[in-house]
Amino acid sequence: MTTLTFIGAGMMASALAVPAYDNGHEIRIVGTHLDDEIVKRAKEDGYHLNMKRQLPDGFKWYYYDELEEGLYGADAVICGVSSFGVDWFLEEIYPKLDPKLPVLSVTKGMINKEDGSLLSYPEYWEEELAKKGIKRDICAVGGPCTSYELADKHHSLVGFCGTNIDDLKFFRDTFANDYYHVSISKDVRAVELSVALKNAYALAVSLAVGIAETEEGKEGVNHYNPQAALFAQSTREMGDLLELVNGDKNQLELGVGDLYVTIFGGRTRRIGTLLGRGYSYEKAMEELAGVTLESVVIAKRMGEAITVLADKDEVKKDKFPLLMHIYNMIANGAKLNIPWNKFNQEDLDN
Repeated sequence: MTTLTFIGAGMMASALAVPAYDNGHEIRIVGTHLDDEIVKRAKEDGYHLNMKRQLPDGFKWYYYDELEEGLYGADAVICGVSSFGVDWFLEEIYPKLDPKLPVLSVTKGMINKEDGSLLSYPEYWEEELAKKGIKRDICAVGGPCTSYELADKHHSLVGFCGTNIDDLKFFRDTFANDYYHVSISKDVRAVELSVALKNAYALAVSLAVGIAETEEGKEGVNHYNPQAALFAQSTREMGDLLELVNGDKNQLELGVGDLYVTIFGGRTRRIGTLLGRGYSYEKAMEELAGVTLESVVIAKRMGEAITVLADKDEVKKDKFPLLMHIYNMIANGAKLNIPWNKFNQEDLDN
């Protein structure tokens, strides 16, 4: 039996603990300073307030001030914070961990640097820790998987990535079972960028939902041709972005699967729908007051990176018309005007 300490009591980390528990491992979930209400209720009866699911009685729950107890004797740590907690985890948690202790992150996203280059969160953490003299290999999870369905033990196919093959195999063997299916890859940037991009492009596909609702004069209607067209353009641009960072395009399938899952509901679909109805970005954010949107963060960072690279003549903005339209709506107040004519391609080589 392996002892696993999850830091962050959010939905995905808590759901990921389910297959590991079913595999016979000890589960400890330590909430962050923002998770007190989740931990309080879970300590009482195992019910997760945000996921609205009853989790196994064998889970052990800890408040953040019980971190030391939760880490004692752990064989591995799972980072369960959202992208908004990346720097907090870097400053508050990593220095307290034995550098040899394997770490698996569920946090999806990326960092754009001033020169236009992109880093996955594992790469960012490893780079920043190295500046402090700490050498650490960090693995991560990517792929199409919603927390509540994983907690319900529906079949899920994901990818674990990392540069340390021994850690990768350890985590795969720890979590994989007959409903949680895990592939592994050493191409961290490709896997993590692929699944990060799905947030921005799920927002883009959801524009078609808002447009359909406006045209029909009611909510809940769908015009599938426009959605499919935006989905197709999204996958094309995601593949080109992977090539831009020298990533393996074989990992695109994880991002495409994640894109499929994300457009069916949640906060990303909601803001995309509002923008598709013609709301300005500011008005849409007022409607969603208090909601954190990773899709907006990713769209901004990718748009900024493409802009910098285009200014250096290293890439052409026209190669990413859908992404740049989303970026301009969010960052520059542009009005909805999907650039359909820029999606056309000619393949006359055959």
